Amino acid sequence: MSDNTLFIVFIAILGGALRVSTPFMFVALGECLTEKSGRVNLGLEGTLVLGAMSAYAISYHTGSPWLGVLAAGCAGSALGAMHGYICKLPKVNDVAIGIAMMLFGTGLAFFFGKAYIQPTAPRLGSIPLGDWTGNAQLATALQINSLLIIGILVAMAMSWAFANTKWGLIIRMTGDSAPAAMAMGVSVDLVRFLATTAGGFLAGVGGAFLSLYYPGSWNQGLSSGQGLMAVALVIFARWDPLRCVAAAFLFGATGAIGPALQSVGITQGYYFFNAAPYILTLFIMIASAGSKRASRDVPGELSITK
Repeated sequence: MSDNTLFIVFIAILGGALRVSTPFMFVALGECLTEKSGRVNLGLEGTLVLGAMSAYAISYHTGSPWLGVLAAGCAGSALGAMHGYICKLPKVNDVAIGIAMMLFGTGLAFFFGKAYIQPTAPRLGSIPLGDWTGNAQLATALQINSLLIIGILVAMAMSWAFANTKWGLIIRMTGDSAPAAMAMGVSVDLVRFLATTAGGFLAGVGGAFLSLYYPGSWNQGLSSGQGLMAVALVIFARWDPLRCVAAAFLFGATGAIGPALQSVGITQGYYFFNAAPYILTLFIMIASAGSKRASRDVPGELSITK
């Protein structure tokens, strides 16, 4: 490849990483919060899809995409609260319930979303960060959405709260040792219920990004498994919110490799490169299975550790 071609590919991957990473980021932050409290929620794929549909429908009917974002968060919270309530019942496995909630959320989205496949809803706007460069390609790549900035700020706030606040300590203690939390007078079920509900809100907002910004439409194949991949991302990030952001950018960049190569006329192996995020997920799961660091950082109350 020539230097100019390499530059175009780099810019395309950079732009793709900024766009594609945002849903990963929100779902990963939601799952990170949930797992920090000692619960696994594999239903976030359904939450993501239902959030996308809810955001698109509300934006279409109200004309306000930000109301759509709020509706997506509320829909995600509802599924998260349902998951949290069911999981506190005796002899209930949170992994099995998560799978059921994934199917339930996806089914709801497909059923109520049929009417919104054709109509066009108002979309979220872009923030131009690269106009000062004078390069049209770079300016286009550096167009970002406000949700990207919000996601980074949420990650910073979560990281600070886990380390410096009473609520952060309670969540970490609940996730590491339920008996210790109960000995301190903490309601383990309530903490996990609230964490799962808040995690669902974040995942729902991630779905709003998909339908209202990139790719910016509603259809039944919108998610492509991003909710499930975010669970692997959290393990890769070792349950650290800031590392979740970095991992989301990595996933976003791998997802942008195929379109970036296609933009310069390289079509051979296109579908293989499109599968890069799924291959990365597989490698992460294999590597994490024997990782001493992951074993050290994993919350002790997670069902996957028992």
